[in-house]
Amino acid sequence: MSKNAKVAAGGVAAGLILLIWLPWWAALLIVLGVPAAAYLTLDPAQRRRLRRASRREIGR
Repeated sequence: MSKNAKVAAGGVAAGLILLIWLPWWAALLIVLGVPAAAYLTLDPAQRRRLRRASRREIGR
């Protein structure tokens, strides 16, 4: 199993646990808010590099 697959499986497991313990809207807020907050903490050069890498992946 690749590293990305392990991260995805962990994210799904965490999401399911959050849905069981929290109301659906709180779990949705966490699932969407954490990646958004992480993106906003990047400096502009890191954001550009991330966008460039994402475009390269799409263009394959």
